[in-house]
Amino acid sequence: MREGQILKSLLIAAGVVVALWAATPATAATFKWANSGDVNSMDPYARNETFLLTFTANIYEPLVRHDRKLQLEPALAVKWGQPKPDIWHFDLRHDVKFHDGTPFTADDVVFSLKRAMGPGSNLTGNFVTVKEVRKVDEFTVEIDTKYPDPLLADKLQQIGIMSKVWAEKNNAVNTADMTKSEENYATRNTNGTGPFVLKLREPDVRTVLAPNPTWWDKPEHNLTEIIFQRIGNDATLVAALLSGEIDMIYTVPTQDTDRISKTAGRRIIETPEFRIVFLGFNTQVDELPESNIKGKNPFRDKRVREAFFRAVDVEAIKRTVMRGQSRPTTLMVGEGINGYVKELDVRPKIGVNESKKLLAEAGYPNGFEVGLDCPNDRYVKDEQICQAVTAMLARIGIKVNLLAQTRAKYFAKILRTATEMDKPPNTDFYMLGWTPGATYDVHNVFEQLLQTPSNVTKKGQFNSGGYSNKRLDELADLMERETDKAKREAEIREATKIYLDDFAYIPLHQQALIWAAKDNVELVQPADNYFPLRYVRMK
Repeated sequence: MREGQILKSLLIAAGVVVALWAATPATAATFKWANSGDVNSMDPYARNETFLLTFTANIYEPLVRHDRKLQLEPALAVKWGQPKPDIWHFDLRHDVKFHDGTPFTADDVVFSLKRAMGPGSNLTGNFVTVKEVRKVDEFTVEIDTKYPDPLLADKLQQIGIMSKVWAEKNNAVNTADMTKSEENYATRNTNGTGPFVLKLREPDVRTVLAPNPTWWDKPEHNLTEIIFQRIGNDATLVAALLSGEIDMIYTVPTQDTDRISKTAGRRIIETPEFRIVFLGFNTQVDELPESNIKGKNPFRDKRVREAFFRAVDVEAIKRTVMRGQSRPTTLMVGEGINGYVKELDVRPKIGVNESKKLLAEAGYPNGFEVGLDCPNDRYVKDEQICQAVTAMLARIGIKVNLLAQTRAKYFAKILRTATEMDKPPNTDFYMLGWTPGATYDVHNVFEQLLQTPSNVTKKGQFNSGGYSNKRLDELADLMERETDKAKREAEIREATKIYLDDFAYIPLHQQALIWAAKDNVELVQPADNYFPLRYVRMK
């Protein structure tokens, strides 16, 4: 994809939607699709990770959901609003049942939101402003916030509602903590209100869904069965699509896009993605756990972070690893996200000599040794990107010990729960990707990735290296509640300059969102990489 095409598509503020709809009626069918990684859990609060959230969103429904254009629309709530600046009011849908036949009521909403805020949940960052959730009557819920939060409804679209009765009956009142490899009944079993019901769960092999015959909404799909398979090998994954064994690939290996697009009866479906892939530093600890430098942490010196930043050639990664299917960025958000500051998206000059000079000034003329944690089945070409970074850093004297693992092991290592944010990070240097999918606003990035990690404020939960800047914290809190547009833009600009000047992270690129499917598959591809199965039709 040409960069100009990416930029043009990304300028659609609400999100890019590719809708492929046939004019002729489709017959009911089985839909088979695959991805290189598994869902890892059926619990909708187990991990704040797009693939898990989008998969479970086909089973569990939120109070409000996104439509095809990423705009909010009613789901389990038919009406919502703010009677006061610090109170949100939700009128719930009547006559909705969970998959086991249990009626849906306000008790389930209160229980679910408190569970999503509680132990083991990886979605606590969505609730940092929430003071109280209360039932008004059987079909009315109110949420008190600590201060006005105009984005709360957007944040709640990520929170699928669970059955209180079912969770209590099956000892799944709390979310099993995936960072500790915990499991409970909700890890492999489900009971939502959504369009599809879980029929079979074989972790790392296949997961089978069936239509919910009592769903409250009118189905737009024509599926009788959905079979998801994990196929970890790229060649096997592509071969399965080309042979007709599966109907759709969720993440396409970049090297195979041309081959698939030239195959009769197959097509590439491509959209620029909101996600930013980046590298992070552990600046929280006094001594890095995997480095040969003892008694101090090199990453606490801004000159070292800048040296790393200038040594990483994102254009080379785009050209050789991503095969042109990325848009390099200097910011932690991309175009299309509210709060993106285009004029600040200018990358400092790269160069080996500049980096070596900075390292020498910092006291490391011969470089040093450091660990790098990376997934190998989460982002497009994730392990290959980390291998390229390893080679680039070697040119300035940095010996990188790369550990690339499946997403389950990788996230368990680098992520911390909302009650463990004072715990020392278990990484030196790491890759992560982030889409501000809750709100499509830059504040989500500041709150989750840049604010100081705190067990008290619950902010900075995905700031896995512990970056901290007091003024940035203040600005992020201000922009969260600011209603004056000009003031908010000034706060965003100042906070953005702070993390850029600090070299807090090394943003790499926005990856292109590439799926592939048979020609007889009709679907919607939003820019947040969600895959709503309720729109899939087979011709």
